[in-house]
Amino acid sequence: MARETVAVYWDFENIHASLFDSDKGAGSYGRSQNRTKQQNLLVDVQSLYDFATTYGNVAINKAYCNWQWYSKYRHSLLKCAVELIQIFPPGASAKNGADIKLSLDIIEDILRFPHISSIMVIGGDSDFIPLAQKIKAAGKDLIGIGCRASTNQHWANSCSEFKYYETLVDDNKSTAPAEFESTESDIIQIKDPIELITKAIKQVSKKTGDEWVVKAAIRPIVKRLDPTFDESNYECTSFSELLRKYPKSFEVKSGEHDHLVSLTGK
Repeated sequence: MARETVAVYWDFENIHASLFDSDKGAGSYGRSQNRTKQQNLLVDVQSLYDFATTYGNVAINKAYCNWQWYSKYRHSLLKCAVELIQIFPPGASAKNGADIKLSLDIIEDILRFPHISSIMVIGGDSDFIPLAQKIKAAGKDLIGIGCRASTNQHWANSCSEFKYYETLVDDNKSTAPAEFESTESDIIQIKDPIELITKAIKQVSKKTGDEWVVKAAIRPIVKRLDPTFDESNYECTSFSELLRKYPKSFEVKSGEHDHLVSLTGK
């Protein structure tokens, strides 16, 4: 069976501007005094990346923006291995050209990497409608993500599947992610297995609409969330043993072909 892969493309200023306008009022970001200054963290990069992993291994992960105003996102973007594509706007009032560059890169990547099964575009611009037609004509699934108040409905309808940003951010998180100190250690640390597995179960559950998740579907997503994951890190020899180690967090029952797992207390 072929391995599922996904390519993710962020129209980063678009999604950031949409959240800025949701907070400050429609059209607020477009004012020059707001656009040309260091931006605060608004986009929950981790939650969107985690969602992308439910479609397969993230083979391409590119974000397009004029990054001189977005340095506060450094840690979040590095943590999710996002490739930053610098876009210099041709003028103070001109469009930054991110959507054009993004679209050209997608078409080129589809031709160069035919193994990619899904394309994810983060941004709600109506200019992406012709791109959607090309992606689906190439036999690829197109997943779109945008904010409720600013996404063009024709663009949303042109996708194979569309999700609103607001439904993807973790219910337990603030929409604005916390800032990190630039001195944070880069040394790999063993991550909390309960947090990792819980996140994976929630992602699969959102996709299937069922609180009980097939056990075999969980571990691949955990590995995508944390490539360093290994049961031996937690003194276990198998994923089943690791699940049994935390009965207060995970409930396991027999299914038709495999065990099913749910969050305890749901």
